[in-house]
Amino acid sequence: MFAERGQAKPYAYVEAPPAGIPRSGGDYQALTVPIENARPFASELRLDVEGFAVLQRPTAVRDFWDEAQTLAVGHPEVAQLVKAATGAVRVVVFDHTRRRRIVGVEDRSPDAPRQPASRAHVDQTVASGPQRVRDVMGAQAEDLLRRRAAIINVWRPIAHVAQDWPLALADARTVDAADLIASDLIFPNRKGEIYAVAYNPHQRWLYVRDVRPDEVVLIKCWDSDPSVARFAPHTGFEDPTTPANAPPRESIEFRTIAFFD
Repeated sequence: MFAERGQAKPYAYVEAPPAGIPRSGGDYQALTVPIENARPFASELRLDVEGFAVLQRPTAVRDFWDEAQTLAVGHPEVAQLVKAATGAVRVVVFDHTRRRRIVGVEDRSPDAPRQPASRAHVDQTVASGPQRVRDVMGAQAEDLLRRRAAIINVWRPIAHVAQDWPLALADARTVDAADLIASDLIFPNRKGEIYAVAYNPHQRWLYVRDVRPDEVVLIKCWDSDPSVARFAPHTGFEDPTTPANAPPRESIEFRTIAFFD
């Protein structure tokens, strides 16, 4: 789904909103858009050019639904992966989200796993990117922000190939600044900001068919360097070519901050 340009700033509460306030605000529309299969040239995609990259990287994690294993093995593994892929001198993994699609369940429903995102978005904005660094890094943040920093998601299928509700990503070079609509994401203890995405026919949307559990997709969510791709819009989507017997999508995304000299 894509955002419609309007006067009021869109918002969404992560948990139940105060009495009398809708859980989310803003206008969105479901559109049918062309999405190109990037599998034949997946190895040519570049994080600093298109805004995302696909790498073959097996994991030592046996069960991503095991929180202790994901923290103890998955986080250090992802930090090293991003460091090697980007040339960063330091990588901090600050969060992860597991998803398992259940038919008829809305995302962020109580007592249910997170669902694939159905709205095109970017996890950070030009304002919330550096603020996230401050939130995570505390007293070190201002010194770190004097040099290049980037927030990069690492997305991986769990258990089986991601055929059901795969991930679509926009080539960052084809997304105008006016297509990115700052939207509030309201948590119980803080207010974050993400970009909703308005559709523009000049946008080039891609997906990598049949991403495997031994592959990862790196997604640029913010970069302090304006000379490279800074924001890669992305979303899950209902693929009409998905086989009828494809298992529901399971995936995990790690959120990282990469710091450079």
